[in-house]
Order: sequence, then C-alpha cells, then structure tokens
Amino acid sequence: MQKKQKGLVWFRNDLRVDDNQSLTKAINENESVIAVYCFDPTHFAETKYGFKKTEKFRAKFLIETIKELKQNLANLNISLFVYHQKPESCINQICNDYGITTIYLQEEWTAEEIEVYNNVRSSVSAAVGFEATYNQFLFHPKDIPFEISAIPNVFTQFRNKCEKYSKVRTEFTVKALGKENLVHDSTSIPTLNTLGLEDFKIDSRTAFPFKGGENQALKRLENYFWETEKLSVYKLTRNGLIGTDFSSKFSPWLANGSISAKTIYWEIQKYEQQVEKNDSTYWLVFELIWRDYFKYVSLKNGNSIFKIGGILEKNYDWKSSKSSIQSWINGTTAEPFVNANMIELQQTGWMSNRGRQNVGSYFAKNLFLDWRIGAAYFESVLIDYDVHSNYGNWMYVSGVGNDPRDRKFNIKLQAENYDGQSKFQKLWLQQKLF
Repeated sequence: MQKKQKGLVWFRNDLRVDDNQSLTKAINENESVIAVYCFDPTHFAETKYGFKKTEKFRAKFLIETIKELKQNLANLNISLFVYHQKPESCINQICNDYGITTIYLQEEWTAEEIEVYNNVRSSVSAAVGFEATYNQFLFHPKDIPFEISAIPNVFTQFRNKCEKYSKVRTEFTVKALGKENLVHDSTSIPTLNTLGLEDFKIDSRTAFPFKGGENQALKRLENYFWETEKLSVYKLTRNGLIGTDFSSKFSPWLANGSISAKTIYWEIQKYEQQVEKNDSTYWLVFELIWRDYFKYVSLKNGNSIFKIGGILEKNYDWKSSKSSIQSWINGTTAEPFVNANMIELQQTGWMSNRGRQNVGSYFAKNLFLDWRIGAAYFESVLIDYDVHSNYGNWMYVSGVGNDPRDRKFNIKLQAENYDGQSKFQKLWLQQKLF
C-alpha cells in the first residue's frame, strides 16, 4: 500500500490508544501523524432546559482523560493538540499548517455530532480526505444479523440473535512512530475554571472515586477482575448502592472511549479461562450488549430518540412544573429513596443503575414531567453520560422506548428490596434524618 502523506487523528469519544481503529489506520497509512482534541465551548454552554450541557463532574473526568491521552500519544511519538474552540474553528488551520491529507475519526451519528462533522468537512480543503470508522461497538455493524432498519424493538430478540450469529472482533494494536514524528505543540489543556466551572473536592461518600483516563480504566479492569475477582459475583452485587465494588464502574471510561467494549469483552474471556466462568461473568457481557443495543436503537431511529413521543411516538400529557423539577433535582420529593439518589447525583455526578431506574420512573410516571428534561439533567451532571444509553434508558422508563411493558416502579417496594435497612438513605439524607 502506498502511504498517504500526513494524517490527523481527530479524537472525540474514543479517548484511548489501545484498540483505536482511527489511530491504528493513521499510523499504518501515513508517513507522519498528529492528533487533535477540542473542548468545544458548546459542550459547556447552557441548554434550552437551563442546565449546563457538561457540568463539573464530567468535565473534570474529561480533563483527566485528555491528560492521560496526551501522555500515551507522546509515548508513541505523536503530538496531541488541544484547543478550547469549536472543531471547525481550528481543524482547518491545523490541516493547512501541517499539510494534512487525511483526517481519521470515530463515526458518530447523533444530530449534534453530525452537525459538527459537516461544519469541519466544509471548513477544510476539498483535497483533505476523511476516514470515519465504527469503533465504539461490541458487535460491529457489519457483523450483526440485522439490517439497521430492522433492529428489533425488543432487546431480547437483538441479544439472542447477536449471541448466536455475531462474533466480537479482535482489538487493534498500535505501534510507535519514530521520534522525528513529534512536533512542537504549544497548546494547553483547559482547567475547570477556563471552562467556566468551579473546582471541587470529591465527596468521601461517593461510589465513584476514580479518575479519568485510559490508564485508570485499565487499572480498574485489573483490580475488578484479577486483584479482587469481583467479576465472579457481579450478578449478585450489581444492584448495590454503596461502595466502589458492587458494580464494575466501567461506564464513565466506556462513555468517553477511554476503554473499548471489546477490550473488556476479551478480558472477560481470559478471566473465564483462567479463573472461572459463571452467571456473573456472562452478565457483564450481557450489559455490554445492552450498551450496544441502545447505540443501534439510536442508529436506527435517528432524532426520534430526542422527541417527546420517543421512538414509539406515544402521546402522554407531559408537564414541565419548575417547582416539581427543582424538588426532584434537590432531593426534596415525597420519596426518601428518590431523594437519596438525587442528592448522591448532585454531590458526586454518580448514581447506581438501580437508582437511575427509580428516579427516572418517578420523574416520568409519578410526577408526569417531560422526560427529556430529566434526560437533559442527567446529561449535564452524570460522569458517565453517553447519548445513546442516556436517551435510550430515559425513553425506556418513560414508556416511549424499548420496554413493551411500559411499567412504573413501586418506589417504596424498591427501597425495601434494595435498601432494606435504609443504609443508603441514611448516608445521603443524614442531615434530614438526624
């Protein structure tokens, strides 16, 4: 293959060097490679619902992630340019300054990402090529037994067929370039203050005390699988509420691509061969397939996942009472279990899966509030916000998505089942209980 001249890797939600198809292709196909990441100011602006699109918790995690990415790329002799600008404002300049012939990036398909991509594409010379690849799935779109337009509306049908007919691809491996590939880079990674956010200390009660970055993700993988063997009891503990190890906690790193689903999958396979294979080891794969499913749901349905009627186009009499929304956000509703979860989220940027289902159901089915407002708040505050899972899950609990049962959670019963001794509620409502 004749090498192209100069490649630019445009990082978005694939903030790692291992198993990164764009990076691997760029290195294999070019004489020289540089990389760019943009802290897009629109990601830190206020949305129409009155929340910052990205609040301090995820922003701090992202800053930590970019610091590690910069270092890991430097170890491969690749410079990462970091800007606090819209991508369309700086990528054109980089292409001109460094004679870029091809831009490599991960394929995204939701509305805002498509708009940014189109803006960048129209800002650079027509001579610059674009190589976009699907590298955020467990099962690659070419390997699933469905046309995208025929993705089932029920998860079990999707899972059963994928498990039977699809294989998980092997990981991509990168090689270092020569030292001469490093170029001078005077850009700097912004601080929370630069992004218009306040610095903070991590709440000692948090169930997610971890930092952002690929190395941190791999460290967590090593700890959860090999050092503690917590993977062996994952299915039994995954509905826990307190502490770091009741669940894998991989979701924040998966969300910004610090680790790939494939990396986790192949490590599970190794664990099953060397330690044990049981319901728990399978259940983590099961959750990775759920993650894939929501990505395919959004790929199939496009902007319908952001519409009030969801993908089912259902009509409910949604409300938008500001006082009810604020009460839910601040944890002052009539349900202590909802309140405890919402205060945990407000103070830490984290909430358990069990908590999310309960507070989402309460928001939509008890308060009858426009579910998109709840989804926008989660987008703002959650460390592990991922557009596909967030909107997929919110549609699901609100009765406008992929749940044919359209159920409503019994919050009091859920609290009894999962917080029978009120330990979690006491942890987060202590000022109100004592």
